[in-house]
Amino acid sequence: MKAPASAPATGSTAEPQEPRWLTDEEQRVWRSFMEGVTLLDDHLDRQLQRDAGMPHVYYGLLVKLAETPRRRLRMTELAMLAKITRSRLSHAIARLEKNGWVRRENCPDDKRGQFAVLTDEGYEVLRKTAPGHVQAVRQAVFDRLTPEQQKSLGEIMRIIAEGLQPAEAGADLPWLR
Repeated sequence: MKAPASAPATGSTAEPQEPRWLTDEEQRVWRSFMEGVTLLDDHLDRQLQRDAGMPHVYYGLLVKLAETPRRRLRMTELAMLAKITRSRLSHAIARLEKNGWVRRENCPDDKRGQFAVLTDEGYEVLRKTAPGHVQAVRQAVFDRLTPEQQKSLGEIMRIIAEGLQPAEAGADLPWLR
């Protein structure tokens, strides 16, 4: 957002701190970033809906489960890895359970804890869907960038992600909600 032509009067004698408005170049970069993220998410969602009848976030959950020993994770850990709220995870797992792709198991040493477990059927869906998804990702991102741009993009996104995940207690992170 650009600086408004004139700030509204607040009726207070103390002057509010003026925001650090984005420069024209920063505004261009920000909008390009947002357009790219939105279009990429839509592109991948459409590919996965067409090929497997699932949204991108569900595919990511199946991948995370497939990459773990015994294809199982505690629900709280899966929410953290997926960077989503526990409520959104619970809804997604319920849908994946309905499809027979995931099942829940109670945690034997914690009465309130549960595991999400990738079923053989879910693993097979993932195995069949992965080639088309990788092709969509490669075509949308990696085939358009030079190796140097790919490296820069990875470094930039890592810095942004790290900055949005403070380590101190009480941080407002999706998986803690």
